[in-house]
Amino acid sequence: MKRILLVIPASTYRTHDFMQAAGKIGAEIIVASDHRQAMAPLIPDTTVALNFRKPETLGAAMRAFVEKRGFGQPPFDAVVGVDDTSAYVAALLAQTLGIRHNAPAALRAARNKFIMRQKIAAADLNYPDFRLFSSKDNPKKLAKRADYPCVLKPIFLSGSRGVTRADDPEQFIAAFARIREILAMPDVREKAFDDEANGLLVEKYIPGVEVALEGILINREFKTLAIFDKPDPLEGPYFVETIYTTPSRLPGYVLREVTHAAHRAALALGLENGPVHAEMRINDGGAFVIEIAARSIGGLCSRMLRFDAGMTLEELILRQATGENIWEIQRERSAAGVMMIPIPRAGTLKVVRGIDAAKAIPGVGDVIITIPNGQEVLPMPFGGRYLGFIFAREMLPEDVEAVIRASFSKLEIEII
Repeated sequence: MKRILLVIPASTYRTHDFMQAAGKIGAEIIVASDHRQAMAPLIPDTTVALNFRKPETLGAAMRAFVEKRGFGQPPFDAVVGVDDTSAYVAALLAQTLGIRHNAPAALRAARNKFIMRQKIAAADLNYPDFRLFSSKDNPKKLAKRADYPCVLKPIFLSGSRGVTRADDPEQFIAAFARIREILAMPDVREKAFDDEANGLLVEKYIPGVEVALEGILINREFKTLAIFDKPDPLEGPYFVETIYTTPSRLPGYVLREVTHAAHRAALALGLENGPVHAEMRINDGGAFVIEIAARSIGGLCSRMLRFDAGMTLEELILRQATGENIWEIQRERSAAGVMMIPIPRAGTLKVVRGIDAAKAIPGVGDVIITIPNGQEVLPMPFGGRYLGFIFAREMLPEDVEAVIRASFSKLEIEII
């Protein structure tokens, strides 16, 4: 039986999906997490608690666990992370244990937007002008030198959190202040390494159509799993993503350029194997990699993807990580989509009504509300969570989009 070390953060939605995938392939799973509470439902002998924010402690803690369990060498067939931070931790653990994996420096570049920009620029790919600042800097001075329109963003957060467009100095100063507030939030501070906690990237705004790409690297070769259209315009001032549909409705030659750019960007970061999720902009200048991550799509969004014989994305990732040949595995032919349900305003979630009616729309696979009633909520890009997800399948992507919008219209979200 193959043994996999699954590295998961306490806040992830995806523990269940990865554990279920491991069961399907008959693998033993050992879980490493940054919080004991996240591992409470799991078997104690198969879990280890690590401090993700102190990389220097990871090696000793992991070696002690392996010795206590009496694992052979190598102790695991694969080490897999599920988000930006845990993917980096996975690389450090794999290096410590002598297990083949992407280099930690490549995973750090995928997590840190400034390093990512530097690597992409050095590879002579399309990129916007960019500069790194500290949230402690004086925004009034910086605003005078900025080239507008521009985009301000924290260097380590995902999900468009804090990402803000500014068209003039006044908007720049306001965006800078908002990001400074976000970086001071307790849940954000917990995610930051010391050398990136105050990092703020300012880059030239890139106009154009935005798509997302899901792929996987296999010994530096690239297998595209899905390209998603984003039907709702993302022009600012915020870039909160809502609907994804696949397959893309863009022409084939555009999609080939998107894939080629994502592949080159992944190699520029030093990635060689494993999942890749990229956000891309396309305009007359070509395809621009906005961000590229060494992990699969976030939240519960992976549930819209199905492959041969009903295989999930998590199963595909684990099979590839343990050395199986996945080249011939293809995504199902039907179109699919997801809506990341936005939080409309700050407050306390009282109730979401109309869920049964939303599920009853033909073509809807499921409607999942992930925040329980009574919890405080904060809309993106200030908060870090969506209200839930709507999943749909139809024969054509435009029908998927229509189904999702019809389902969402049935929901009544009450926040007090």
